[in-house]
Amino acid sequence: MILNTPQNFDQSPMPSQQQAVAGDRAGVDITVPSSTWRMLANRMPPNELPKGLDAWFDTSRGFLKRLMWRRDYFLKQAARVLTFDAHYRQLAESKLREEAQQFRELFRTGRDKKDDLLRAMALIREVSGRLRGEWHYHVQVAGGLALIHGCVAEMATGEGKTLTATLAATVAGWRGRGCHVITVNDYLARRDADTMRPIYEFCGLTVGYLLGEMKPPERRAAYYCDITYGTNKEICADFLRDRLMLGHTKNLPGALLGKIVHGTGTDRLVQRGLEFAIVDEADSVLIDEAVTPLIISGDAPNQEQVEAFKQAAEAAVYLMPQRHYTVNQRYREIELTDEGFEKATELTQSYGGLWHGARRREELIVQALTAREFYLKGKQYVVSKDDKGEKIVIVDEFTGRLMPDRTWRDGLHQAIEAKEKINVNPPKDTYARISFQRFFRTYKKLSGMTGTAREATRELWLIYHLPVVLIPTNRPCVRQIRPEQVFANEDAKWRAVVEEIKTVHATGQPILVGTRSVKNSERLSEMLLAEGLPHVVLNAVRHAEEAQIVAGAGGQGRITVATNMAGRGTDIKLAKGVADKGGLYVIATERHESGRVDRQLIGRAARQGDPGAARVFVSLEDELVARYTPKLSAVLRKRYAKNKGPLTSRTAKALFMRAQRKAQRLALEQRKGVLRNDDWLDESLGFAGSET
Repeated sequence: MILNTPQNFDQSPMPSQQQAVAGDRAGVDITVPSSTWRMLANRMPPNELPKGLDAWFDTSRGFLKRLMWRRDYFLKQAARVLTFDAHYRQLAESKLREEAQQFRELFRTGRDKKDDLLRAMALIREVSGRLRGEWHYHVQVAGGLALIHGCVAEMATGEGKTLTATLAATVAGWRGRGCHVITVNDYLARRDADTMRPIYEFCGLTVGYLLGEMKPPERRAAYYCDITYGTNKEICADFLRDRLMLGHTKNLPGALLGKIVHGTGTDRLVQRGLEFAIVDEADSVLIDEAVTPLIISGDAPNQEQVEAFKQAAEAAVYLMPQRHYTVNQRYREIELTDEGFEKATELTQSYGGLWHGARRREELIVQALTAREFYLKGKQYVVSKDDKGEKIVIVDEFTGRLMPDRTWRDGLHQAIEAKEKINVNPPKDTYARISFQRFFRTYKKLSGMTGTAREATRELWLIYHLPVVLIPTNRPCVRQIRPEQVFANEDAKWRAVVEEIKTVHATGQPILVGTRSVKNSERLSEMLLAEGLPHVVLNAVRHAEEAQIVAGAGGQGRITVATNMAGRGTDIKLAKGVADKGGLYVIATERHESGRVDRQLIGRAARQGDPGAARVFVSLEDELVARYTPKLSAVLRKRYAKNKGPLTSRTAKALFMRAQRKAQRLALEQRKGVLRNDDWLDESLGFAGSET
């Protein structure tokens, strides 16, 4: 992901804050903001993953912690919070404000005790009820306690995680060191901050939010609020920019020395340290996007490289799979055969420059083949057009959202541009980079909430030392999970999906169909149009529209086709009379590598005790089994090639679970590998090196 270069960073001074003054020498003001201490403290790398006996001990400790009855404890404590309800209900508004101020002073000085925390949460609950008409449910209070105690709270879709977060965020804000609430996009960051602002301000706190287009002074002001809403991308990018500003500065004496010698250095930082973070959709941010490297880079014009990418794309057209190269679908790797290497040499012998080196020649050809085999238009990317012409826009494979601010690195983005025959931009020079999982391990305290965490319990402990707490629903879930339908090929599957939609739509029941790619959503849309079925297709270009479309998916007779995770964080409320027709009906058209994503989609049906149903449709040609169980899926496809209806074979149904387990195991190893690489870079290069 490519972000602003540091040269674009505004050099305006910090807002007035409490400061540590070390004196004045040689006429140089060497005042250093006290927040710099915490920024420099965050400079230290997090602990490495344990190895050998230490790893065994840490895993055992995590297992024992999972056995602790946290849920029952938090539920009992939440019940105690509710006992203060009568006291706060009878208080006048002025008295309620006075008590909120007293709590702020108590928590700021660190003199609070366990009962003070429970009374404070009861006060916040009362403030929410008076200002918003929403008193936190018993289970939401339990969820808030889990967040305060540094856990990941699993709360089902529609259980009010946004309101739950106000309990922990308010307490953290009172402590005076800042609280970051991480959301999945800019729209939700602004929406949630504005929606919950009255609660925070009543409690004597300030709240801000971060948007991609904000300038440094605005960002600095947002960070100096008690509570800051923003995306992982924005907060992590500001962390990297601040690190570049600090350069070789490693401690407070170094910062003071820099002020004396250069007169600058610490007055351009926007953040004030990483104290406490509440991560919404924690599984998506901490697991699915964990290994995504965030990179700050600058332009590095190189016309010779640009021409080489174009030439590689032209040469790759003449290379044939199996004969000239092999494709490893599971690991997404291309390897040239001996004949392929000779063919590539023959095709490029007239090219000069970079093509003279055998190793570089092979890298360019393999990159072009990788772009052709593994990166498909409408799935991994789309071609967008603006005032500057056509460009490649990455599609997030987990959410289906377009990500115009990201690019693939190591020449892959340029290889795809060359494949699509559009303007090839030169690769950029990397100034600093960090993976999201390393960044979040830098926080002094971390917590999260999501609807799907139990599958990632072991990994959340291993990487972040975060226990998972399963919070029960406020009302019993009455969701009906209908039997999974397995088909021999994709054509049969899509025909069955359309028939299912026709049947359910005739009853007036709303339908939400989840697809894994833009291409499949368009394919299904064409089939529905051919059947005369009115529907809405959501490709999530703008977050505000995405939220509105998903929120309206519960209307009577509504058919919504969307990527699996579109609108995550947006509530789907049933229209009047829809509950009597069976509620929302969710159709999943393919299994994901992670079972959590499947459960997140299915969880959109039957929220907060509403009726609802869900069904999964898969085929033996789906990417999941073709990639992770290629031999067995090929055998089954051949055996059932003539079957046009759903398969009853237990082996065929178990195939998807087996493929999913393999995918999840490989993904975990990849994330652990990235973390080990981060630690190595930290130790070997330091932050001021070419890459971090």
